[in-house]
Amino acid sequence: MLVKTYGSAVYGVDAITITVEVNVMKGKNYFIVGLPDNAIKESLQRVESALKTNGFLMPRIKLLVNLAPANIRKSGSAFDLPIAIGILAASGQMKDPGVLKPLLIMGELNLDGSILPVKGALPMAIQARKEQFTGFLVPKSNSYEAAMVNNISIYPVSHIREVVEFLNGKTAIAPLAADPRHDFFSSQFDFDIDFRDVKGQQNIKRALEIAATGAHNAILIGPPGSGKTMLAKRLPTILPPLNLPEALETTKIYSVAGKLPAGAMLIARRPFRSPHHTISDMALVGGGGIPQPGEISLAHNGVLFLDELPEFKRTVLEVMRQPMEERKVNISRAKMTIDFPASFMLLASMNPCPCGFYNHPERECSCPPGAVQKYLNKISGPLLDRIDLHVEVTPVGFTDLASANVEESSSVIRERVMAAGARQSKRFRNHPGIYTNAQMDSALLKKICVLNTAGSALLRSAMEKLNLSARAFDRILKVSRTIADLAGTEEIKTEHLAEAIQYRSLDRESWAG
Repeated sequence: MLVKTYGSAVYGVDAITITVEVNVMKGKNYFIVGLPDNAIKESLQRVESALKTNGFLMPRIKLLVNLAPANIRKSGSAFDLPIAIGILAASGQMKDPGVLKPLLIMGELNLDGSILPVKGALPMAIQARKEQFTGFLVPKSNSYEAAMVNNISIYPVSHIREVVEFLNGKTAIAPLAADPRHDFFSSQFDFDIDFRDVKGQQNIKRALEIAATGAHNAILIGPPGSGKTMLAKRLPTILPPLNLPEALETTKIYSVAGKLPAGAMLIARRPFRSPHHTISDMALVGGGGIPQPGEISLAHNGVLFLDELPEFKRTVLEVMRQPMEERKVNISRAKMTIDFPASFMLLASMNPCPCGFYNHPERECSCPPGAVQKYLNKISGPLLDRIDLHVEVTPVGFTDLASANVEESSSVIRERVMAAGARQSKRFRNHPGIYTNAQMDSALLKKICVLNTAGSALLRSAMEKLNLSARAFDRILKVSRTIADLAGTEEIKTEHLAEAIQYRSLDRESWAG
């Protein structure tokens, strides 16, 4: 008998429905065709053990499994369950194979028949609903992420016997009822850390507030122990909350990567990713035989923090340049091309020199001549060109550390950020794909960031006297526009420009001189 069950394969952040055709016929041996990888080829061994352990029979005649369409490469062990159910139906061990038609079935089998979680349950459920499947049998650990999709019944299962009894009508499995919106909105601001924890450093907090408002990339430069990492980790607490489309897109990426915790639903808070400086090119941007998302995609709609930036391999940093501009990463293989979203805010930190004490107010730098410039040269000009704010961090003094004053909380700063963000949303409502000041192109920049006579004179003077490079010009305008938004004015005033100019430390010809 020929029987069809239905599974799903994930490519990028989307899923494709796979028809699992099982035919039991005269002959010998077992075959799986349709471009399976080794994990799928091994599935028949797991399936046989799971069936026999639970009192079912494995056919001893020719068994052919076809994964259609056959021109798409399939990978992973998630097809174990649909293959096992197909074998039972094709060998006459199920009452009515017709019940399989409207159902999507996915899950990896243990040798005892228990069902293990799979990657990508959320995009699978979205695709199943799109193709009008009525139900999705999914491992219990993945059921909550799949339940975010409405208009399709999600059946959480944990053992193959449970699945067979459900399909034979012996037992009922209640579809999982979930309310992702309630959990999403109730946990958006649940942070364990707060800017209130940071003593002093008012100028750095101000710079991060500007960065959060305009989605500007930033780099913190300062000696060891000055609080760079502590400040960076608190940046997500002042970012505007995710909206539902952003949360769904971010959750899909984590679902595909298999990084959603068991029982998790929508990701409610903006991601904060902090890879170690030994990371490889592929781990950062994504890749593999069947491409998987890298750190820049896992930081989508959030923050990518690169601590000790000069210690990263130069090739690793260079591969970020194009995704930073296009806000997506394109991964090409011989048989496929996949796009992963990569709209992240880059936050980096570094010591000013190898010893860490260049420009320190109290300690003397012990680096030899030229060492500071050589250290800075580890970061390419084109990458620095994509960083809007260069923020110098100085150590916190004893007076600030011992002060009993209560620092401003993240929630207060976030309110200002969200108010300024609303002004940007209104400004760019007729410009598709542009949501923040950092995303403005040159044409839009000239139209929106118009300076008065005093502002033009100040900028000209700064470019000449501070020896600022040409690439600093656009960045200063974008940052000054954000500062004006925080001040609640449409006009970019001279004080806004002056503050923006001070955030271009690394562009000065005198830096490291």
